[in-house]
Amino acid sequence: MDHEPDRRAFLGAAAAVAGGLTLAPESAMGQPKGANAGAYALPADLSAHNALSLVLGRAGDKSVTANLVAADRLEAFIEYGTEAGKYALKTPPTALAPGQPVEVAIPDLRPGTRYFYRLNFRRPGDAAFNARAECQFHTQRKPGDTFTFCVQGDSHPERPQMSEPNLYARTLQRAAADRPDLYFCMGDDFSVNKVRAVNAESLTAPYLLQRPFLSLVAQFASLYLVNGNHEQASLFNFNQKGELHDVAVGVQTARNKLFPMPAAEGIYTGDARAFRGIGLLRDYFAWTWGDALFVVLDNYWHSPAQVDTGFPGGAGKREDKPKNRDWWDITLGDDQYRWFKRTLEGSKAKFKFVFAHHVLGSGRGGVEMSEFCEWGGKPRGKGAGGDFKTKRPGWELPVHQLMAKHGVGVFFQGHDHLYARQERDGVVYQEVPLPADHLYATHNEDAYTSGTKRANSGYLRVTVSPDEAQVEYVRCWLPKDETATQKTGDIAHSYTVKARS
Repeated sequence: MDHEPDRRAFLGAAAAVAGGLTLAPESAMGQPKGANAGAYALPADLSAHNALSLVLGRAGDKSVTANLVAADRLEAFIEYGTEAGKYALKTPPTALAPGQPVEVAIPDLRPGTRYFYRLNFRRPGDAAFNARAECQFHTQRKPGDTFTFCVQGDSHPERPQMSEPNLYARTLQRAAADRPDLYFCMGDDFSVNKVRAVNAESLTAPYLLQRPFLSLVAQFASLYLVNGNHEQASLFNFNQKGELHDVAVGVQTARNKLFPMPAAEGIYTGDARAFRGIGLLRDYFAWTWGDALFVVLDNYWHSPAQVDTGFPGGAGKREDKPKNRDWWDITLGDDQYRWFKRTLEGSKAKFKFVFAHHVLGSGRGGVEMSEFCEWGGKPRGKGAGGDFKTKRPGWELPVHQLMAKHGVGVFFQGHDHLYARQERDGVVYQEVPLPADHLYATHNEDAYTSGTKRANSGYLRVTVSPDEAQVEYVRCWLPKDETATQKTGDIAHSYTVKARS
C-alpha cells in the first residue's frame, strides 16, 4: 500500500523533531493540500506529539482503545498497570507506518479502575525503546463514584481571527491537568471549507492537524467528537453526486480512522446503520458512566435537507444556507429520534447530559431556538406553517419537551462561539466557549436574550458526584495576556445541577 499521500499530509501538519526522536531529513517534505498548510502547529516544547500522537477512545468497562499515528516508521507498545510506575501488562509491539493510524486495544481490564500506562516506541532495528511520560485512564465508573469530564467548544483552526495555536495548546494542557475521564469536542474542529482539490489527502489534513493538539488531553481522557456544520459530514452531501458526495464520505472516513469513536458495542448503544464507502457512521451514541447518562446526537447525517452552510466547492464559491428554507425540513431523522427516546426513557441515571453541535443544527441561540419546529413544536420563519403532529408523525414529543420529561440536566452545544448558560423547563442550555480565541470576544451574544454570558476563551469542567454535578467555566489566557485578575485556571462562572431521584 502506498503510504506517501498520508505521510505528506501528516508531515505538513507536524514538526520534524520530537522529544529525543530526530526524524529523517525527508520528514520535512510536503505540505497538506487542505486547510492550514503550515500555519497551525504546536509550540516547540510539545513537538513530541507531532512525531507520535496517542488518542484514547471507546473507554468501556473492561477495555479502552488507543489510536496511534506516527510521522515515520516506528514500532510501539503500551505497558500498563493499576499502580503508578508499575506495569504488569503490555500490548504486543505494533508496526506504525507514516501517517497511518493504528488502533491498539487494551483489553481484559477491571471495571471501575484507574490504570497507569506508558507508551514505548523505537525505529525498526533499534535495540532499545524510548518511553514516554506516564499517563493514565479510567474504565467505566460505578454508580456512586465521583469523576470529572471536560467540554470544549469550536476550535476552528482554519480561522486565525478566533483560533491561536499556542492558546489552544494551553487550554488543552489545562484541561488535561484536571485528569478528566472523558473529553468532548462540540464540532467545527475539522473544517474543510478551505479545501479546493477534493481528495483523500486534502480531506484528511484537518483531522491530522488536530491529532497532536487533541492528544495533549486525549492521552488521559477518552475522547468524543460531535460533528459540526463545517465538517460537511452530512446526509445532504452524501446524497449528491460528485464532489459533495466525495466530501461527505472522505471526512467521515478520516474522522473514524484517526479518532476511535464508539458504535453500538460494549457499554455503548448507537447508530447501527452502515453507509456505502464509510461503514458505520459512529455519529450518535450513548452510554452510562457512574451516575450519569451521556448522549451524543448528530444534527447532519440524518437530515435529507441541507442544514447549514454548504461546501464552498473547488472553485471556492460559497454555498450559503438555503434561502427561504422550511425549518421543518431540518431533522434528526426518525431512527435517531426513536433511539434517543428509548435511551432517555430507559435510563435510571441520576444525571442526563446531551451533546449536539446546536439546537436544530443551525441558527443562533439556545432557548430562543428551542421553541421551534421539531425541537419545540412551533413553526419558524416568515410564512411558516404546519404543526408538530403533522410534520413529525409518530414522534411523541418535540425534542425539548422529551428532554424535560425525562430529566435531562444539561444540553451542551457549540456553534455560537461564547459561554452562555440558560434554562428552560429544568433543562440547562449550555453554549460552550471557544478554546483558543485570543481576542477573548463574546461572539453572537445578541442571539442570547437571557441567561449568563461570558467572553472566550476556555473550557468547561464538570465534576459529577452522587448528589450534584458542578459545572465550571475555566478561563484560559496566553501568558502575555494574564494579569493579577485574569489567570489561566480562573473560574469565570459556575453552577450546580442536582441529582434526579
